Amino acid sequence: MYKVSEFSKMTGLSKETLRYYAEIQLLEPVYIDPRNKYRYYDNGSYLVARLLVYLRKFNFTIQEMLEVVNDESFENLETLIREKRENLVQEVQRLQTVIEEMDEFFELGIGDEEHDPMV
Repeated sequence: MYKVSEFSKMTGLSKETLRYYAEIQLLEPVYIDPRNKYRYYDNGSYLVARLLVYLRKFNFTIQEMLEVVNDESFENLETLIREKRENLVQEVQRLQTVIEEMDEFFELGIGDEEHDPMV
């Protein structure tokens, strides 16, 4: 078993994040020492923690992360990640269109004071 400080270093999750995840029952310690209240995690916790790190990177909300963790079979995980990916692809395409429209705007000289008849 791993103490919080060691587990934090292993997973990349801060102690504060681990405390918060425990409060919301996203990632609870496997053991809390009744004498000193130290929290301990195990190898199974490590796997869940690493998954949570990825889900955060993938823009999952806390609620979505809770749904994934509570579905112990992880049956829907691939579908959820594919949906997130598709949403990101669409957002990238939308942003690319905006960038292209901005470039067109500048090519027209609309933003250029020298060519602006209103100046």
